[in-house]
Amino acid sequence: MAKKVVASLQKGEGRVFTKCIKMTKSPKSGAYIFDEEIVHNDHVKDFFAI
Repeated sequence: MAKKVVASLQKGEGRVFTKCIKMTKSPKSGAYIFDEEIVHNDHVKDFFAI
């Protein structure tokens, strides 16, 4: 059963989204904050540009 699920994700439909993690510095405390978001592959550069 697991092979079926993994094989269906490898067809190209399952790899449309990417989990992006961006590290930013907090202006208040100076500590680092990690912003995590699941983004469509076409908008990955836009996520990191902001």
